Parts: sequence; C-alpha cells; structure tokens
Amino acid sequence: MPFADMTSLSTPHRERGRKERTAERPLVIVANRLPVRRVVRREKAGWEISPGGLVTALTPILREREGSWIGWPGTHGRHEPFTHDGIRCRPVALTRSHLDEFYHGFSNETLWPLYHDGLRTPTFRRSWWRSYVEVNHHFTQAVAAVLRPRSIVWVHDYHLQLVPGMLRSVRPDLTIGFFLHIPFPAEELFARLPWRREVLQSLLGADLIGLQTKLTARNFIRAARSFAGASGSSGSLRFDGRPVRVAPFPISIDVGAFETLGRDPRVRARAAQLRERIGTGRRIVLGVDRLDYTKGIDVRLRAVGEVLERGRLSTDDFCMIQVAVPSRERVPEYAQMRATIEQTVGSINGRFAVPGRVAVHYQHRNLPREELAAYYLAADVMLVTPLRDGMNLVAKEYVATRTDGGGTLILSEFAGAARELSRAVLVNPFDIDGVATALEDALAEEPRAARERMAALRRTVRRGGVYAWASDFLGALTRE
Repeated sequence: MPFADMTSLSTPHRERGRKERTAERPLVIVANRLPVRRVVRREKAGWEISPGGLVTALTPILREREGSWIGWPGTHGRHEPFTHDGIRCRPVALTRSHLDEFYHGFSNETLWPLYHDGLRTPTFRRSWWRSYVEVNHHFTQAVAAVLRPRSIVWVHDYHLQLVPGMLRSVRPDLTIGFFLHIPFPAEELFARLPWRREVLQSLLGADLIGLQTKLTARNFIRAARSFAGASGSSGSLRFDGRPVRVAPFPISIDVGAFETLGRDPRVRARAAQLRERIGTGRRIVLGVDRLDYTKGIDVRLRAVGEVLERGRLSTDDFCMIQVAVPSRERVPEYAQMRATIEQTVGSINGRFAVPGRVAVHYQHRNLPREELAAYYLAADVMLVTPLRDGMNLVAKEYVATRTDGGGTLILSEFAGAARELSRAVLVNPFDIDGVATALEDALAEEPRAARERMAALRRTVRRGGVYAWASDFLGALTRE
C-alpha cells in the first residue's frame, strides 16, 4: 500500500463484544468543503448551512448518528472544531499555496480535464502532486482525530482520492467508502496520469467505490486491473488481500423539495411574470450551468444561432435565457471563457434581435432556489448540453419542478443523467446541426406528446431521490 509512513496517525482500537446495529455506528463524512459556509451579517460573523444535494442528503444522517464532517471551511486561517445545527464540523486549514497547487492546480487543472475526457489538455506538475499528497495527508489526520471504534468513513470526490489508502494503512478495522461525483475516464486516458498507480492503489483502500454510471464503473475496474495490480471482474475486485466492491450509485436531488417549489403559488406567480415579460406567445428556452468548459454553453448558443439562421423561427417565436453561475473567476482560462460566451451572446443578438425581441438573455450570477424554480416552470424547453458530465442534476431539478406536466428536456448523451432520463430528447452536443434540429422539433412538438414525455421523466426522477441514494450507498457499504 502507498503512503505507509502514516503510522503516526494510528489511534487505539477496541473491539466491542457485541455486534452493533449499522444505524448506531459512528459516521464520518470527508469532503473538500464543510457543509457550512462563513457569513457576515450586520458586522457579525457566523455559519450557515450550504445549499446543495450532498449536504441535504447527509446532514440528517449525521445528526442522527452524532457524526462528524471533515472539510475546508472556505476561508483562510485556522478554525477550531465546532457544532452547527447538530452537525459536528472539523475544519481543515489550507494555505494559499495549497489552494494554488492542490485545488486550482492538481485538482482542477490536472484531474478535472483528465477525468472529463481530456476536453482540455491536463497539466502535470510534480509540485502540484506533492501538494495534493500533503493536503490529503492533512485531511487524513483530521479524520483520525475523530475516529471511534467501528467508525464508518465516507470520502467524497476527486480532491481526496488518497485518503482511503492513507486511512487503510493505519486503521485496517475501518469501514471506508468512496464516491466519485465526476466521471472516471477511459483506461487509455487515465493512463496519461504520471501518478496513476498511487491514485488507484489509494482508492482501492476503500471497501466500496461508488461511481455515477455503469460505464464509469467499468472504466475504473479496467484501470485498477491494468495499473494497480487489482484482480477480479465485474463489480468485485481484490487488492492487497481484501475484497473491494465497485458499483454505480447515480446521485439524485431532493425531489420533494423541488416538487414543493413547483406547486408554490409564489413561485408559479413569478414564473407567469417571467413569461409575461418575455412576451405573449413566445417560447422560452432555458440553460442553467456553472460557468465551465465542460457544460457546453457555447454549443447551445451556437445551436440557437443556427435555428435563427435557418429562418423557420425568429425572435418573435422564441428566446433563450442562459444563466451562467460564476465559477473559478480567478483562473485566466475561465475568465477568457466568460468573455467568449458574452461575445457570442452579443453577436447573436446583434444579428437577430429586433426592438423588444432579444434573442438571448444572458445572466452571469447565482439565482436563489425559489427564483431558479420559477425559471424552470417558465421554460418551454430546458437545454442541457454538457460535453461530459458525471450526472448533471439541473436536468433532474427541471423535471422534478415541472409539477404542471409541461416542458421538454433536451439532454446531452454525454451526461450521466442520460442513462436514467432516456425519455428526454437526447443529442450529441458536438453536433451543432443536430442540436439545432432537436431544438426546432421541441419548439414545434405537440403539447400532448411533450406531456407524455415529461410524465415518463417524472416517474423516473421520483423513483429515487438523494436520500435514497445516500441510504443505498451506506447500506451497500455496511452490508456484511
């Protein structure tokens, strides 16, 4: 096993004489960020729960088990462990150097592009790798400080792939799970990583490795056999004399919360107001994404431009609203991408807009959840065109919010959600003509056909939400 010098982290372990029920076993969540964020109101600093599906799913479990969450607090400096809203939080301090090299460097300029099919060329720097090892070591130390006998540790995402192996080397009694929220690449792509063996062997320190889809699970299994010396097939591997299970656990959303928003009279009134402002009889095409090159924002803008260029539809017939949530603003490549997208929006509007009829409404900001739900309700077509995505929860949020049964979802084949939402209009985002044609067809689709499609999608989304996802993973992890 790698990183065998971690023996200093070992803590005393006492075997209990009786078998505990799973629900009574202590749970430790390890993620890049804490489930809370620092806020300042009226010159007074405090903490508040962060939005997001992972926090929504796991905080009730932590409260029930009196568990702990390990993560970076999002601010510089050290913070003592604290409890907020029944959740025990243990902050991990990161220096500015760590943020530059571990986070912006190795995590987001090496692993992020590599794991997203090499859409951008990954950068491999040894100094970034050393920082990645060091930060994973810090997280492991923080975990060791809160461990109790028969603890269950659930590690999340690509920032912390070394933690399972580091923990396993010093606490072989632990039950360790790992879940990767982004795709795992094909074997021949992953082979480029100079530290591929170290990463894989550390991940294989887990008892259960969860991925978003069957395809990415197969990718991991092939890589583990080729580069880490693992044996076995299908979802059952052996490594270092231990069984390691690998399986897909497609993540979902808080379906009930979005359905409640979809029925909220205030949200519905806001949606009606949006439609009125766009103009009676005009259809709304919506895109909502974090500003990232994997999301295909430029693709859908070009497709909208192509539809207008063909001339069968005009700005009298429809408009697009694109919400781009700010992301990694300090990274030059992302700043350039934002500039390019805004230039594209300006070009489309310059060519096709007429007084009172803008082709594309572009918003570079976060939307509160209630406002986002109103946008979902107002949109006739939701255009989700990532070039590669682990899951894409926006697609599921749109479907869950449409309690009125309306709307059409156009979804990239390369989003993990396409495996479940097969009744969506599936498109190849690299095919601009194909996306444009799909958009024309969606805008012309008979309401009855669209409602039948949406009903099928809603049945799929309602079958499993984020609480079921968390329960399924923990159940598989602790199954004996």
